[in-house]
This record gives sequence, C-alpha cells and structure tokens, in this order.
Amino acid sequence: MSDLENGIRRHWEASERGDIVAEHAIYAEDAILEYPQSGERFEGRARIQAQRGGHPAERHFTVRRIQGCGDLWVSECLITYDGKPTHSVSIMEFTDGLITRETQYFADPFPAPPSR
Repeated sequence: MSDLENGIRRHWEASERGDIVAEHAIYAEDAILEYPQSGERFEGRARIQAQRGGHPAERHFTVRRIQGCGDLWVSECLITYDGKPTHSVSIMEFTDGLITRETQYFADPFPAPPSR
C-alpha cells in the first residue's frame, strides 16, 4: 500500500471518528474542494474544515474502494447522514503528498427496475 493510499485511509478513518483536525491534515493550505452538484467551491484548508465541521447530521463513512496511482486517487464511499445512505466518489489530486484539489460527487441509492 502506498503512502498516499495510507494517508487517504487515515483521512476517512478520522472522518468516521469525527476527528476534524486529523481529517483535514491531508489537505494543502490552499486546497480546493468542489461539489459540482451543488455548485459549491471551498478554497483553503480552513474553509473546507469549517464547512464540514458545522454539518448538523450524524455521519458515518464506509470506504468501499480506494484506487489510484501517482498524484490522482479516487475513493468510493458510502456515507450515511442521520441513517440515510448516500454513495460518494471523491477524486483527489495531490502535490507533495497533500490534496490540492478534491471533487466529490454524491448519489442516493435507487431500486433497480424489475425488468433487470
């Protein structure tokens, strides 16, 4: 397992325990976080940490897969907000071992049609 993959795993483990300082240690000071579905963009580790720290829901993180190489890594997670599951894909770009840009996509589960 690479150092970056270990760092990503520590990030998600800190997210699960609610350790906001450890969760954000992986971000560069000038990191950018984007949520394309809502159009939100947060610039800087402090702003990213502040917006996540104020989340009112009880959250849990289950990592399904981490895959990547070089400076581009993707995490697939199941995040539950107050017991409601949401699938998440996080695309992380690294420079010198820290996230400089992250893009997160979210999708609620849906039932497969009976025809499948």
